[in-house]
Amino acid sequence: MTQTPTGHAPPPPPAPPAGPQPRRTAFAEGFDQLRAAATTEPGRLRIIGALIALLVVAFGAIAAWQMTDRAAAADDVLNRSQPLSSDAADIYRSLADANTAAASGYLAGLQEKPAMREGYEKDIGTAAAKLVKAAANSEPGSASADTIADLSRLLPEYKGLVETARANNRQGYPVGGAYLRAANEMMQQRMLPAAEKLYQTENQRLRADYADAKSFPWAAAGLGVLALAALAWAQRRNYQRTNRVLNHGLVTATATATVVLLWLAVSHTVARAGLNDSYDHGVRSLDVLHEARIASLTARSDENLTLVRRGADSKTLGDGRVVDAYELGYDQQIDQLGKALVRAADLADDTSGKKPVQDANGFMKVWKDRHNLARDDNNSGNYQAARDRVIGAAKEPTSVCFDNVDKALAAALDHEQDEFKQAASGGRDSLTGLPTGAAVLAVLGATGAVLGIGRRLSEYR
Repeated sequence: MTQTPTGHAPPPPPAPPAGPQPRRTAFAEGFDQLRAAATTEPGRLRIIGALIALLVVAFGAIAAWQMTDRAAAADDVLNRSQPLSSDAADIYRSLADANTAAASGYLAGLQEKPAMREGYEKDIGTAAAKLVKAAANSEPGSASADTIADLSRLLPEYKGLVETARANNRQGYPVGGAYLRAANEMMQQRMLPAAEKLYQTENQRLRADYADAKSFPWAAAGLGVLALAALAWAQRRNYQRTNRVLNHGLVTATATATVVLLWLAVSHTVARAGLNDSYDHGVRSLDVLHEARIASLTARSDENLTLVRRGADSKTLGDGRVVDAYELGYDQQIDQLGKALVRAADLADDTSGKKPVQDANGFMKVWKDRHNLARDDNNSGNYQAARDRVIGAAKEPTSVCFDNVDKALAAALDHEQDEFKQAASGGRDSLTGLPTGAAVLAVLGATGAVLGIGRRLSEYR
């Protein structure tokens, strides 16, 4: 070791200057400031005020958002999905009725009445118009859009077969029956199943809208309870530190949050009750009545085709018996009609709803009795008498019974549609104003909380 002349070791070299300290992140600095503020009462009050205001605003915003969604779903139930479901049912009914009218017109031949022909044209026009409306309200590429496109393509083909059958029949050519059979098979095997699929799809959409409209707003309710708990804690804390019972700003915030929470609960409960009523006493009844009307139309079509085909189409039963296919179809459909009418009577909740169903049931029983007379004539070989009992030349034809059943069912459908609209409108209207009111009251409550905390802060200045 080198020593200085005095014998001491030389001093160590100076240390190099320290480099610049690494820059702290804004988050870290903010956290330190927040922690420092939390050590003083004014700082803690600012934090409490900010959190309470944030909770109240979040509560109002979530409540407004969720109730806007539910109000929109309730409006869709009333003005979109249920009308579209009814339109889909009307498409099915119009197609089935057109098929029935085509068979009736063919059976009448040269004696076809203008009203019968006008009824057929009206049904075809109604089906076409409803398909256009359904296409405009369906999503491109969806299952409903594809089904509507298929029906729109098949409808003119069906009409062409009916016109060919009618023209041949008027000229006395038996081949007309083959064309009518082809038209009926197209209707029964392709068009009506497609129309039923469309109806089921629209019913699924209706049920989805019901579920959206009736779902409870748990997020908003949870935030509301949390906001009230925070406000109660803040007021208790304020009382413990100041011995003051009330803080006007915090009381205002508590009152507005309570109003919004109660408004939310009551409005949703009323809306849910109205929507449930519209489904139980409207949609369910409409579904059963549509089923009954379709069964009636199909039974009438089979009744006519029994005489048009004259036993050319048969089916073998499980016991080996061979029966006329359309006669068997009539029996099955008239039985389904009777069961549907029993269910419809059970679902009807007032006299105005029960009476047309009871009338339809009475007309159906008369129809069955008259049909049995026509069947006996046809089985005994008296084709002309059977034909007269069916299409109207006889004194008491089955056509009158069918018309009476159809009119009674139409009256029942109109009544249940009105019941649905009244209940669904009440449910939807109970949500009116809630989204806007929740937002306004939340802003008022947050302002009250900030002012209430601000008044306490002023005591430290």
